[in-house]
Amino acid sequence: MIKISPSVLAADLGHLADEIKRTSESGVDYVHLDIMDGHFVPNLTFGPDMVRFVNSATDLPLDVHLMISNPEEYLEIYVEAGADVLTVHFEAIDDSTKTLRTIRDLGVKSGLSISPNTPFDAAKTYISDADWLLVMSVHPGFAGQRFMAQSLKKIADARQFIDREKLRCEIAVDGGMDLTNGPRAAEAGADILAIGSSFYKSSDYAEYVRQLRQATAAIERDRQQAI
Repeated sequence: MIKISPSVLAADLGHLADEIKRTSESGVDYVHLDIMDGHFVPNLTFGPDMVRFVNSATDLPLDVHLMISNPEEYLEIYVEAGADVLTVHFEAIDDSTKTLRTIRDLGVKSGLSISPNTPFDAAKTYISDADWLLVMSVHPGFAGQRFMAQSLKKIADARQFIDREKLRCEIAVDGGMDLTNGPRAAEAGADILAIGSSFYKSSDYAEYVRQLRQATAAIERDRQQAI
């Protein structure tokens, strides 16, 4: 089953406790938190206090995406704050293997994210140490961007490589996901969809989840039959 991880960045932050409650009750699998430092990306968002608050407000696992420079310096801080999956950018770290293994040693799932301009081949050597490969389908930094269709080939290449090598790494996709692009990403091979504006602008979060799962159900059946 496709897993869904709504991005809090697109929620109504003035009513965050209620938003997290409604998100938790909608049937999703994770809560996605975008941590931006205004340096690695041109935006400034949340810090560990936000992660702590969301962690206190839901039993869902937290998918924490570090879009920051020198993420190695902050791994333990975000794990202590409540991250269950901690994703770092390939472009922001010097030693991907060491960083991913450090995240696992801290007791949480490790994620490696690649931006649109980074080819999959540049990162594939390292994903044996990753629990998630996060494919960015927009340029990291701001919510509400248009989905980049060229990311579908990158997802498909990653799916083929992971299956061929029998790696235990799930593929997540972040950027421009909605009821149209989400199924396209799933068909290309994605396991997890990080969805922001489309989810939080819907009038009924549970109905949105139902529609997305319905749209991806046939894709998942075909994938299982092909294995």
